[in-house]
Amino acid sequence: MNFNIIRAARAVFNVTNLEESRRFYINALGFVETASDENHIYLRGLEEHCHHSLVLQKAEEPSVEVISYKVQSEADLDALSAFFSEKGSQTKWMEIGTQKAMGRTLRVQDISGLPLEFFAEMETVDRLLQRYDLYKGARVQRIDHFNCAVEDVEKAYHFYINELGFACSEYTTSNDEQIWAAWLHRKPTVHDVAFMNGVGPRLHHVGFWLSDPMSVINTCDVLASLGYGASIERGPGRHGLSNAFFLYLRDPDGHRIELYNGDYLTSDPDFKPIRWDLDDPMRQTFWGHAAPDCWFNEASVVLDVHTGKKVETKEPKLEKKKPTIII
Repeated sequence: MNFNIIRAARAVFNVTNLEESRRFYINALGFVETASDENHIYLRGLEEHCHHSLVLQKAEEPSVEVISYKVQSEADLDALSAFFSEKGSQTKWMEIGTQKAMGRTLRVQDISGLPLEFFAEMETVDRLLQRYDLYKGARVQRIDHFNCAVEDVEKAYHFYINELGFACSEYTTSNDEQIWAAWLHRKPTVHDVAFMNGVGPRLHHVGFWLSDPMSVINTCDVLASLGYGASIERGPGRHGLSNAFFLYLRDPDGHRIELYNGDYLTSDPDFKPIRWDLDDPMRQTFWGHAAPDCWFNEASVVLDVHTGKKVETKEPKLEKKKPTIII
């Protein structure tokens, strides 16, 4: 391949009430508001130098417009465009000026129907890592990963590894060795994207990195004191997979956010992916508590990058089983 995807970089959420979303993401979770207008709020974490990593966009119904990856250079965008065209996928260019703070971007539906975007340039802003006087709520540091439900995990796994250059850190298989879930990365951590067996394509969650486990605990106290206790869906806890400390939240429109800390380095070329058996109890939360049914069954719908309409979902290829491993 002649392109270089760097990392998961941003998501665009359609939300129904910007002010409710502002209170949740900024007042409660501590995201930094870089800019806003009557239809958008642009958010980032404290250590991020890019203009934003999450866009909240006013809409009649909640959905996910796109999940975005940063690439090395403008030439990589042209190479990706040629690659997807050769595969028979219809691409869409978003030219400079059509999206705030963005250079040109390439959009395409991936092999599972997920709406992808690739970009090389975004306006930069001051990092606020050491502005401790601005820390509040979850003290969100940066975007970390996407987790997606797809009907055929093996198809997504092979496409992202063999065609897009991702590597696998951990995966789960059933007794017949079919891949039930997989964690794939470009940056040298556990994942930039994970795929799980489920009704799809849908976005299960976007993960954001926190500086330490106590930030997760502090978030719970802040959410409860602000009346957002019901927004805590799962956790706090520690994952068996990835070893990460976690907390899952639902925003006012039902989009799921994971607050995440404590995974590990995957940069060595001889790193061997870790296999988990679907029936291994250690695939569950490390401390043993199970996920609620809503965490398994519910996810955000995604849109077609060309029509703006909801992408039709399909039942998964493998048998549906309630997991406790999505990270």
